[in-house]
Amino acid sequence: MSAFDTSAASHPSADLASLWQRSCERLATELPEQQFNTWIRPLPPAEISLQDGHTVVSVRVANRFMLDWIRTQYSVRLETILVELTGGPVKIDLALAVRAAAPRPAMGLPGMGNPNGLSLPANANPSGYQAYNQPSANIPQGLPSYSPGQSYQQPQRAHEHQQIGHRAHPQVMGLNPALTFDTLVPGRANQMARTAALHVAGAPGHMYNPLFIYGGVGLGKTHLMNAVGNALLADKPSARILYLHAEQFISDVVKNYQRKTFDELKAKYHSLDLLLIDDVQFFAGKDRTQEEFFNAFEALLAKKAHIIMTSDTYPKGLVNIDERLTSRFDAGLTVAIEPPELEMRVAILIKKAEVEAITMPEDVAFFIAKNVRANVRELEGALRKVLAFSKFNHKEITIALAREALKDLLSIQNRQISVENIQKTVADFYKIKVADMYSKKRPASIARPRQIAMYLAKELTQKSLPEIGELFGGRDHTTVLHAVRKIGGERGKDSELNQQLHVLEQTLKG
Repeated sequence: MSAFDTSAASHPSADLASLWQRSCERLATELPEQQFNTWIRPLPPAEISLQDGHTVVSVRVANRFMLDWIRTQYSVRLETILVELTGGPVKIDLALAVRAAAPRPAMGLPGMGNPNGLSLPANANPSGYQAYNQPSANIPQGLPSYSPGQSYQQPQRAHEHQQIGHRAHPQVMGLNPALTFDTLVPGRANQMARTAALHVAGAPGHMYNPLFIYGGVGLGKTHLMNAVGNALLADKPSARILYLHAEQFISDVVKNYQRKTFDELKAKYHSLDLLLIDDVQFFAGKDRTQEEFFNAFEALLAKKAHIIMTSDTYPKGLVNIDERLTSRFDAGLTVAIEPPELEMRVAILIKKAEVEAITMPEDVAFFIAKNVRANVRELEGALRKVLAFSKFNHKEITIALAREALKDLLSIQNRQISVENIQKTVADFYKIKVADMYSKKRPASIARPRQIAMYLAKELTQKSLPEIGELFGGRDHTTVLHAVRKIGGERGKDSELNQQLHVLEQTLKG
């Protein structure tokens, strides 16, 4: 007989409570300690009851971001453990805690209390992303309470808080209410940045402070920052939040310097709960601006306010910025947003078309995504052209129509990016001869750049593997395939290689 079975309606409440404790103890043996301490340890004790022959385990979670993550990553395993312990059917009821309810103690495992702060698991590699061929790409995968194709919605109350916050609190400045986590398409290119941002939204002022997000233009850095601000506003309508571009901060410093009103500057920036500032590379060479930002930075960290910054490069890559600033930028968590991979670009196109109440055929989405690779902004621009061309000409959206609508863009791309151009750019970058791209030489100093050039040729041109191999000294297509797979696989694991590839791609795309 199991330790707890569904017929035991008369079990003492202590035994019912111990079921949750035992399930958590079991999960603790299966998860990395940091993951367990981050997501499971802070949970309150579950309420357990028997309903229609099921053991119902009700858990109330502090905020919706932890709720979504626990549902996605741990609910199935928890349910399996509970079924094993009870020997009967189990239903897990995960929901948001009622805001007015008194705080409950930690889940009650011996010697376990709430952690001082949340930390991203060292081996975090979130896999709970919706498959891109699903009708809606923003459904958290594996959530038991959503069915495939059903649009995932935030709780209505969260939207009400967000709207009320924008109206009732003039200190919430600059946020775009349309830029939320729900409207951000997740994928490999932004998964680490998105996960870190969710963490900050769920526990601002704790870990990852500051959060520094870097990447090229149009990749979603601003969207992610606004998503954190809107999420915090939904949970805490009284929060003091400011989003601005670095140039606005520079303008404020100049204005207050001219007026000798630095107390006004401090009043504006030192009292915030969350500061979101875009493109801090614009601080380069502006000593007074850097001094004032340093003061604001220190003041906000001292009061456990959170700071999120973006830049086009990582902190140590910033030039003409005081080292004491860059060292502080790098003191929290630095994450990159990469150019979106093909599947993510397809998902973005389908999602954006849905917003316009238009069904985007998958083959057309793939055609556009294969030809527009630089960033999300250009992808959205291409989509608008296709949708407008379809509307004005009263024609169905097809590949032929998309090719006609984007003919100027495709023509420019074809002129700009060729295998020969890629070979020259890569050779210059790695300081080897262009002739080495075609030669039979195989030292690592040559073979590695050659593989990178093959990878970029496959990614950035329409050439087939045999055609690329021919242009690299008559090599077999299997050699090209090996290079593409090798560099593509390493890109996701090697941040330095990824940064080099990003620079090369931006250079080639002009």
